[in-house]
Amino acid sequence: MGSHITHRAAVLGSPIEHSKSPVLHNTGYKALGLDQWEYDRFECTGDMLPGIVSGADETYCGFSVTMPSKFAALEFADEVTERACAIGSANTLLRTATGWRADNTDVDGIRGALGELLGGASLAGKHAIVIGSGGTARPAIWALIEAGVARITVLNRSDRTAELQTLFDETPTTLAYAPLEHLHIEADVVVSTVPSAAIAGLEDTLAIAPVLDVIYDPWPTPLVEVTRAKGLKAVGGHVMLAHQSYGQFEQFTGMDAPRDAMREALEESLGISEEH
Repeated sequence: MGSHITHRAAVLGSPIEHSKSPVLHNTGYKALGLDQWEYDRFECTGDMLPGIVSGADETYCGFSVTMPSKFAALEFADEVTERACAIGSANTLLRTATGWRADNTDVDGIRGALGELLGGASLAGKHAIVIGSGGTARPAIWALIEAGVARITVLNRSDRTAELQTLFDETPTTLAYAPLEHLHIEADVVVSTVPSAAIAGLEDTLAIAPVLDVIYDPWPTPLVEVTRAKGLKAVGGHVMLAHQSYGQFEQFTGMDAPRDAMREALEESLGISEEH
């Protein structure tokens, strides 16, 4: 560590050694000539988060937060953005003059990935399918509601829509449930937020519209392969990962993220080469 480092950020989570956040952020610093910036990673469970963040010296401007620490990050923060509060978890902690602010840039990740998937076409009034109802489903739903979809059908093995209903309160978007195995509906876009194993054997049934699959390792996923084989567009979780990092980078540094450089470094580190 050079003594010239005056600004730091880091990613917190467990396990953390496979995190691609250091690649994204450090590439961004390098591209902008921010030699005094450094981005690190720390093993951190939810229980450990308050100690790590409050013990961080003044050079730490912010933290990216991955599982299982996203709930702890929200709870720890002194202030919380509207979307992080609604989603119920935070992936970003930013040092402020009065403490720490929690945000959830997974929404930006989903929004950016959907923009690439649909070529910027509007989702206003459309029907979206979200597969799963766990941690990533919530920012996906928030982003889809923001995009103006008329209805969202959540596919899951069990009906957990009651837990998601608060996201729909005070919005015109309607929520419905369908079991995974009995899909007989049409949709304009499909967002899968579950591991590939959870939908093994169902890919053909689910690939009924352009697909955003939040999984990127191993790549391509079976769902993405089946979707593309049908002549439909599909994008993966690495696109979401890149887009969620841009907002974090900008919150931490106050500068525009060098998106192309960050994206290229991410894809290179994952061994993915795609047109975008």
